[in-house]
Amino acid sequence: MDIILILTYTAICVAIFKLFNIPLNKWTVPTAILGGIVLIGLLLVIMNYNHPYSEISREYFITTPIVSSVTGRVINVPVIDNQTVKAGDILYQIDPVPFKYRVDSLKAQLTLAKADLDRAKQLLPKGAITVREYDLAVSRTDQLNADYSNAVYDLEQTTVRAPTDGYVTQVILRPGMMSVSLPIRPVMIFIHKETKYYVAWFRQNSLLRLKEGDKAEVTFDGIPGVIFSGEVRFVFPDLVEGQVVPSGTLINSGSNYPGRVPVVIEITDPTFNKYLSVLPGGAYGQTAIYTDHFHHVAIIRKILLRMSAWMSYIFPIH
Repeated sequence: MDIILILTYTAICVAIFKLFNIPLNKWTVPTAILGGIVLIGLLLVIMNYNHPYSEISREYFITTPIVSSVTGRVINVPVIDNQTVKAGDILYQIDPVPFKYRVDSLKAQLTLAKADLDRAKQLLPKGAITVREYDLAVSRTDQLNADYSNAVYDLEQTTVRAPTDGYVTQVILRPGMMSVSLPIRPVMIFIHKETKYYVAWFRQNSLLRLKEGDKAEVTFDGIPGVIFSGEVRFVFPDLVEGQVVPSGTLINSGSNYPGRVPVVIEITDPTFNKYLSVLPGGAYGQTAIYTDHFHHVAIIRKILLRMSAWMSYIFPIH
């Protein structure tokens, strides 16, 4: 926006020089330049402090890496790219045969163990077996029952289902590939069907003028020329630059970059709904926040934001 201000001031100066036939000499030109520096500099300071602007804004969405609970060879992938699914719908299936064999084996062992336990119950009062032998029969039955339940659970996990309503994008998994139960080896990325988060990143010198409920305006690079109204939902209390985790090294000064304050913006403009299917997740944009201070400067900020949005038709900002 500072470039727009400079260009506008330059255009006004040229028009004044031409309209009033002001000569270009060592007095008029430096006066116009110094006047522009003072005027634009003062305007930027007042405007940026009281009505912060962020040229780094983005729409965020939450994803879940899909990892199977069991390891096996994939035999079926019924889901396709960007297909809407409901919670519990099948995403892909793993070959269940080895797991069925495991269930059948444990079921047979459990049947035999239960029969042995029944006989032990009959023989114990007669003194034909010791209490320890009876306890061993009970323990074996309980252990096989638990193993059987785990085997049945593993068999059910060979069918991987959607965790919630949403869709899978960029489906690369194919039958014949291996799905392993390792968190570092997801085979799909599931995108939840829920409200996306629009976060604007503001400089730290805007903290004193950022508060919940402030009015905001948002423009997206993917929808040039359109301004959406909204408001500040909340300001994140922490910055990633100050995060520390337990490790074997001491804390150091870290990055020289001060970091920016993430501010969640809720877009309340009803016209935004018709663009939801057009705007991709992760879309980039710009945000301006309007506080209760210096209302006249807020008008200039609104004008500059609209000029920036319209100029993006011809000159992409990013």
